[in-house]
Amino acid sequence: MAAAPDAARGPRTRSERTADSRLLILDAAVACLVEDGYAAASTLAVQARAGVSRGRLLHHFPSRAELLVAAARHLSTIQLEEVRRRAAALMDDEPAGRERVDRAIDLMWTTFQEPPFWAAMELWTAARTDPELRAALRGEERRLRAAIGAVADGIWGPAITGAPLYADLTELLFTSMRGVALVYAFEDRPAATDPHLALWKRLAARMLALDSQG
Repeated sequence: MAAAPDAARGPRTRSERTADSRLLILDAAVACLVEDGYAAASTLAVQARAGVSRGRLLHHFPSRAELLVAAARHLSTIQLEEVRRRAAALMDDEPAGRERVDRAIDLMWTTFQEPPFWAAMELWTAARTDPELRAALRGEERRLRAAIGAVADGIWGPAITGAPLYADLTELLFTSMRGVALVYAFEDRPAATDPHLALWKRLAARMLALDSQG
């Protein structure tokens, strides 16, 4: 009988065990943050959900702020990869002009109804009155915005990213979508039918001068 893959390659190294426990903690922190909110996402709650010792958790994340910001980063990294995958499928037939813009906006909007956005909302709100969290979050926000921008550029494509008002448009869309998405914290209606979608698409076509191209 052939040995199982793990047995065949021998026992895990210390660094592999450390990486595994860190991932367990991050996954548990994400679940606490998204399902229960910032107030309930204590280090004790994360520790219990991850099934690790107190010492192991504190070894990886000495403070609650570091833990939750790292969890948000972990979730966002996974989500950005998923957005890249969706974008590749969505743009597989290489649409151009207005059609590409409409699809890009639809995809962009869906990301504001998903766990990374709500995890970020929990942290941003808490950071207003938590100086330690605010300090930990500030640098991460800059990194995340740069990563989001790179993914967005790939979705829009070079023909659109080269437009004079492209940067202004994407900033406007990002901030507007973020504000509109907050309504869905208490509104029970399908985000895909939000009236702002048509408005964003018209605005994008106008700013990118696509209407004049027929």
